Amino acid sequence: MPEIVVDSEKKGKRLDQFIASIADISRSQAKNLIEDGEVSINGRIVKKPSYKVKEGETVSFEIPEPIPLDLQPENIPLDIVYEDKDVIVINKPAGLVVHPAPGHYSGTLVNALLYHCKDFQGINGTLRPGIVHRLDKDTAGLLVVAKNDLAQQSLIEQFKRRTVGRFYRALVLGIFEKQHDRIVVPIGRDKFDRKKFSPNTTSPKEAITNYWVLESFPTHNVSDIKCKLETGRTHQIRVHMSHIGHPLLGDKTYGYKPSRIKEKTLRRLIDEMGMHALCAYYLGFKHPRTEKWIEFEIDLPENMKKVLDFLKS
Repeated sequence: MPEIVVDSEKKGKRLDQFIASIADISRSQAKNLIEDGEVSINGRIVKKPSYKVKEGETVSFEIPEPIPLDLQPENIPLDIVYEDKDVIVINKPAGLVVHPAPGHYSGTLVNALLYHCKDFQGINGTLRPGIVHRLDKDTAGLLVVAKNDLAQQSLIEQFKRRTVGRFYRALVLGIFEKQHDRIVVPIGRDKFDRKKFSPNTTSPKEAITNYWVLESFPTHNVSDIKCKLETGRTHQIRVHMSHIGHPLLGDKTYGYKPSRIKEKTLRRLIDEMGMHALCAYYLGFKHPRTEKWIEFEIDLPENMKKVLDFLKS
C-alpha cells in the first residue's frame, strides 16, 4: 500500500486530484477508490473525494488488481499501425466485429487485443481494452483503443468535445449536384426495423456529416467522396448518404441496388468487395499522456481500391 506524505507543492489539492497525480490513474478512478474506502489519511479512512489535503498528511491507498474479463484471448492477426503503453491504433479489416455482443462472443477485435496486448492496466477495474469508438463490422479503417483508465478518460473527453479528427473515403451511387455539403439530419433506430438506423425514428439524436466530392464517374453513375464526422452515431455515414440518395456501393441494408450498376465487371467487383465501400482512412487525436497531436493515414483496402481503379480506367 503506497504511503505518500503531502508536500508544500501538493497541499490544498482535492484528494481525488492528488491520488490521480501520484498513482497515474484518472480522476474518476481515484474518486471510485476513495468512495470504496480504499484511501486513508493518517490512518483514518476518508470517503470524500473533495477533501483538501494538508501539508504533512500521510495519504495511503490501495489500487485493487484489475478483474480479468470473462472473454477468451484469441490469436487473430492484427494490423497494428501504432502502439505505446497508453494506446494502440489498429487498421481494422472489414468483416471483423469490434466488441462482443449477442451472436459475436468470439472472433472480435476485443478477443484479438486481449491476446496481442499484455500490458492492459485495467479500465474501471476490469482488465480489458478501452473501446472509445467503433466501426461497423463491414467498415474498414483506423480505430484507437485505450490501454488504461487515464487514456480512456482522455479519449472519451476528446470524442465528446469533437476534437478528434476522423476522415472517411466512400464510393457511392450517383452524381452529386453539390461538390461539398454539411448534412444535419438527426437519426436513431428506425421505427419499423430495429436493426436499422434512420431519420424515421422515435429517438432522434444529433448527427452531422460533412462530405466533399473527390471525383465523379458519370459513365458508371458513381462518385468517390471524402467524409468528416462531427458526431459519431451508429451507421451515420451510411444512413446520411442513403438519405440524400447516394447509398454506399455494396451496402444493401441502406439502399444499394446492383441493378443500378450497368457495367457487369464493375457490378462483379463491387460484389467481390465483401463490404460496403467505406474506409476510415485518417485518424488524429491528442495523445492522452504527452498531449501532443498524433495522426495516422492508411491506404484504402485492396478490394475497395480495385473498384476505384476500374472506375478510373
